[in-house]
Amino acid sequence: MAEIAPTELLELFQRAQASFTDRVDAIEPGQWEDEALPEWTVADLVAHLVTEMLWVPPLVAGEPYAEGRFPDATTDLLGDDPMVGWESAADGALSSFAEDDALERTVHLERGPTPATQYILELISDLTVHSWDLARAIDADTELDGELVTASLLIGEALPDDGVPGYYEPPLDSSPSASPQQRLLARFGRRPL
Repeated sequence: MAEIAPTELLELFQRAQASFTDRVDAIEPGQWEDEALPEWTVADLVAHLVTEMLWVPPLVAGEPYAEGRFPDATTDLLGDDPMVGWESAADGALSSFAEDDALERTVHLERGPTPATQYILELISDLTVHSWDLARAIDADTELDGELVTASLLIGEALPDDGVPGYYEPPLDSSPSASPQQRLLARFGRRPL
């Protein structure tokens, strides 16, 4: 896998968060219960990423993954103002990764010890692909930042041919002439528009 400098990873992470924030900000009040993914509403998708961001501070601080650390209920995670819940969790995650030597550490994920640089790259790809999912669900702009797509492809192209059960759908075939964004979406089991 290609190396990306820690300062660039941090900047890409911030841009991926901003991209998702723009889509959350575009959600109309009546769209929260719309389908974003099979069996997930728009609210569920946003809550998923709130949870992802809430995990960053304890993991970067060296705590091991612990099932049940955060609420499962979407309403508990999003509260009365989902944008505030999202931004608070995103700010905490960014602050944790911005600490001195944070990207030189090892985090202890459910699957085991993982370099923090790998972890942040996985979060960048998750934020990027879910930005597309959310944009598609709320009929917003589905065009993704090209540099985020390129970074996310490092994760997407390393996915096994059968996906990762419980995390990623099996990749779909894409044409050799597909754009990087189309290839990324196909690698994460999405059929581009």
